[in-house]
Amino acid sequence: MIKSYLLDNQSFLSYGFFNRAGGKSKGIYKSLNCGKGSNDNIKDIHSNLKIVSKKIGCSEKNLISLNQVHSNKVYKINTIPKIKLIGDAFVTNKSNIALSILSADCAPVFIVDKKEKFIAAIHAGWKGALKGIIKNTINTLKKNGCLEKNMIACVGPCIKKTSYEVQNDFLNRFKKKNKKNLNFFVFKKKKIYFDLSGFIKSQLNTNGIKKLNIIRKDTFNKRNNFFSSRRSKKNHHNDYGRNISIIMIK
Repeated sequence: MIKSYLLDNQSFLSYGFFNRAGGKSKGIYKSLNCGKGSNDNIKDIHSNLKIVSKKIGCSEKNLISLNQVHSNKVYKINTIPKIKLIGDAFVTNKSNIALSILSADCAPVFIVDKKEKFIAAIHAGWKGALKGIIKNTINTLKKNGCLEKNMIACVGPCIKKTSYEVQNDFLNRFKKKNKKNLNFFVFKKKKIYFDLSGFIKSQLNTNGIKKLNIIRKDTFNKRNNFFSSRRSKKNHHNDYGRNISIIMIK
C-alpha cells in the first residue's frame, strides 16, 4: 500500500493506493485484482476487496465504487448507494464510507478539505481530465462549503510520460482545447509522449489547489507491480486487472 506524505498528516483519514501485490487472483490477474469489470473469478475479486477493506478499516459493504466511464460527472455521497452510480468522481463528509477508484494506467486523485473534513476521489484518465473532471470535483466541494485554500491533493500512481506514447490526433485534441497544453507533451525521436500527472497537476493548480503531491510510480513499468492496460495490450492479453485506491473518513 502506497502512502502520501501530505495525506499522512491528516489524522481523520484512512487511505491507500494499492498495487497488485497481496491478493488471491491468478494468471494475468495475479494477485490483487479489484475490478469486477474484469473477467477474473468473482470469488477471488471479493476476497481481494475484503483484503483492502480490512487494511483501510471498513466493511466490504461500505467500500463503494463507481461505474467509471471517463466522464466529468461528480456525485455527493451521503449514504451507501443502492446501485452503482455512473460517473468518475465522488465526494463525502460522512465517516466510514470508503470511496474507491479503479485504475490500470489512469490516475486516481484524492482531494481533502482539512477544515470542513470533506474528501473526494477522482478517476482521471486523459478523457475525463480534458473534459474537466478535476474542476467539477473542486466546484462540488466548494458548493458544500469548502475553500480551495483548505484543500490538499494527491495524484496517485499512473502511467508516466516516459511510457505514454500517443499519436497526432491525441495531441491535436489537447491543442484544440488550449495551445498551452503543448507543455504536457514531449517530442523525442519522432515520437510523442504525454504527461498525464503533469496535466492533472496543472488542473488542480488552475482551480486553486496549490498544496499537492504526485506519487512518482509508473504503472506501465513492470517493476512497480501495478496492473497496466497498455502493458497488457502490448503483451497481447485479452483483459487486465485493476488497481484500487481508497480514501475514507474514520
